Amino acid sequence: MAQKTAFVKNAPRSARAAQSTLRIFASYYRPHWKLFAADMVCASLTAGADLAFPMMTKFTLERLLPGGLFLAFFIMAASMVLLYLLRMGFTWFVTYWGHTVGAYIEADMRRDLFNHLQKLSFSFYDTNRTGQIMSRVTTDLFEITELSHHGPEDLFISVLTLLGAIILIFFIRWEIALIFVIVMPLVIFHILRSRSGLMKASRKVKERTAEINASLESSISGARVAKAFTNESYEKRKFRGGNENFKSAKKNFYFSMATFQAKFEFLIHLLNVIAIAAGGFLIMKGRMTLPELVTCNLFIAAFLMPVRRLQNFVEQYTTGMAGFGRFLEIMNIKPGITDAPGAVNPETIRGDISYRNVSFAYNNGVTVLRNISFDIPAGSVCALVGPSGGGKTSLCHLLPRFYEIRDGSITIDGTDIRNMRLEALRRGIGIVQQDVFLFAGTIRENIAYGKIDAAEEEILEAAKKAEIHEEIIRMKDGYDTIAGERGVTLSGGQKQRIAIARIFLKNPPILILDEATSALDSATELKIQKALEELSRGRTTLVIAHRLSTVRNAGKIIVIDDEGIRETGRHEELLAAGGMYAELYRAQFGTEENGKEESGGVPPTP
Repeated sequence: MAQKTAFVKNAPRSARAAQSTLRIFASYYRPHWKLFAADMVCASLTAGADLAFPMMTKFTLERLLPGGLFLAFFIMAASMVLLYLLRMGFTWFVTYWGHTVGAYIEADMRRDLFNHLQKLSFSFYDTNRTGQIMSRVTTDLFEITELSHHGPEDLFISVLTLLGAIILIFFIRWEIALIFVIVMPLVIFHILRSRSGLMKASRKVKERTAEINASLESSISGARVAKAFTNESYEKRKFRGGNENFKSAKKNFYFSMATFQAKFEFLIHLLNVIAIAAGGFLIMKGRMTLPELVTCNLFIAAFLMPVRRLQNFVEQYTTGMAGFGRFLEIMNIKPGITDAPGAVNPETIRGDISYRNVSFAYNNGVTVLRNISFDIPAGSVCALVGPSGGGKTSLCHLLPRFYEIRDGSITIDGTDIRNMRLEALRRGIGIVQQDVFLFAGTIRENIAYGKIDAAEEEILEAAKKAEIHEEIIRMKDGYDTIAGERGVTLSGGQKQRIAIARIFLKNPPILILDEATSALDSATELKIQKALEELSRGRTTLVIAHRLSTVRNAGKIIVIDDEGIRETGRHEELLAAGGMYAELYRAQFGTEENGKEESGGVPPTP
């Protein structure tokens, strides 16, 4: 189901915002309204059975037994058994299908949240920890199942049973019913007054749980680093601190809940005592019979059940809505990069790229790029070189709109990338980075990620082009070999070539090579370079490199630092100019002659 709900900008705080939150919550029942309606019908029939029993008992005690109508008495007893058999069936339906509706709603919310996360830009993930995000998707929605099932059901049954019980007691003794009417507002006032405190305490628990998840994610991901630096004790202390904060928040929540329940239980039992005392007084005055008192006591028992349901509802509402509020906080974050109205969807991309007066700054406001302009003809190779921190990677990340430029424009084939559909834009760009990410599945699945519906022959051909096929088939499980978390079971060169095979499958007209070989040894680099040469042939290619030997054949080399573009030209031209490129070259190779002995590199521009 597509997400249909419009979300407000900020987390709800005012009464109007709270109503909006409830409307959003209620909208998730819409796809399951038939099952939900059946659940409510069965819940009402269960409440009807609870109200019918005291009246049947009163009729038995007042009419059947005193009148010696024993056959009718046994028929009435059998009717009560039948009534409770029916109630058992209603209870089963409410318990099973009611919880199922709750699970459906929780799954729908989790689906909407995951889909929304897919739309958020890199800047969101730059400033939010993975464990915190995972907590929003999982832990925060755990109580939603209970709330979405028991919430409406408990509220509906409670109101129905309470009103029914009070009305029927009015017909028996209005004095007893009046006690209910007087005490009930006190109970409701206590419930409402305690709700806000429980909500705050529950929200704090969820925040502390998210912190623990974030700490766990960080510690587990960095386990090898922790062992390498023998910092296991530090990691334990760090986790212990977060765990203690969680315990403290949990204790505060349980303190609030215990206070709420203790006061609630006192009010409920006080009502029971007052009703018995009032009934006994009326019997002494001859204004009430013993069967009527027994019936009123049964109604008190029936009355206590919905009141306890209200208590459960408050607890479930507190924990469930605290999680739902955190769910909305994420849903309220608008994607920073979206398709413009009327964005085009080009069928083909040649790859003519133009940067015009491009400026860019991250969320911290520090300008990374300022007034950058250059052109890359289709099918040519452009290399970006220069000291670290000069903005080379940022410049490349702007092309697929991972981040939005602040000023200027970037065009592909004459079309501003902001006027192209994101899917079409990114489908036309392939990226191979130094830090390759592989999923924990098989090698086949990781290669096929470049084209999800790729045939086996296509996967094998891509692996051959990437110079990795022979190594894969020598593995014990071949293409079914598990790559492990982030490709931990593979070498750096193998991961790089699998990433290259993935791009071969994608077959984009534009290619970005971001330090794709800088972390490899020379022998492995030669293998990777051969695959990259094959991959780059005929594609518009942007190469970021620190090893200048890999970009000697580039059609254009752009030297960039934190002040902007310093030089532009071919390898020989830049060496002859004696500027920054020549300095970088001499720093790496000592002399030009040594540099010429280096092999490999990107293919020359046609």
